[in-house]
Amino acid sequence: MKIALLGYGRMGKVIERIALERGHEIVLRKDHDSDYSGLENADVAIDFSIPDAAVSNISKCFETNIPVVSGTTGWLEHYDEMVAMCNAKKGAFIYGSNFSLGVNIFFELNNYLAKMMSNLEQYNVTMEEIHHTQKLDAPSGTAISLANGIIENSDYTKWTMDSAQQNEIHIVAKRIENIPGTHSVFYDSEVDQIEIKHTAHSREGFALGAVIAAEWLQNKQGVFTMKDVLNLK
Repeated sequence: MKIALLGYGRMGKVIERIALERGHEIVLRKDHDSDYSGLENADVAIDFSIPDAAVSNISKCFETNIPVVSGTTGWLEHYDEMVAMCNAKKGAFIYGSNFSLGVNIFFELNNYLAKMMSNLEQYNVTMEEIHHTQKLDAPSGTAISLANGIIENSDYTKWTMDSAQQNEIHIVAKRIENIPGTHSVFYDSEVDQIEIKHTAHSREGFALGAVIAAEWLQNKQGVFTMKDVLNLK
């Protein structure tokens, strides 16, 4: 499989190494100083860039008829626009706030727990996410996905980083050097606390999941998620 890397920072380099180990070829390594030359030769593109570049990268893939996997967060106000463009161009697209296989299992656990807790009014839910100091967006895309999972399965209506009102989920975002990603969901009552937590030890899990998603997306058409890739639906 020929892969175009859109974004060649630390994550891009880890994805490159794992892709090469799995027998794939890199035909484009795009950073902010380079153009899209070589994109047309790719079987699939993997976008781990920055929020300001993601929409341009994804759009270019649709225009070039290249399936694209995006793990860039912080641009989701344009997500519906990208979905519409994908469908109009008959393209193929996977966006994931987190491609780690473990995190996607954690998403399912979070949804199931939210359903179980939805009628227990004595518990209040809060969240915490911790990432490295180079992460540009806060809260993380993964934290937002977790919060949305709770909202979809309970009476909570929104998340906030400010003081939470009734039916709001308070998210605390911390930035600490050399932390790949830690996400915790807490259910607190006067008598006890329930906590579920995912701790990433390195970027390897994110990169492997992105490559697996790219392998899966080849020769497909439509908009998908990691649930489709991992057959979790």
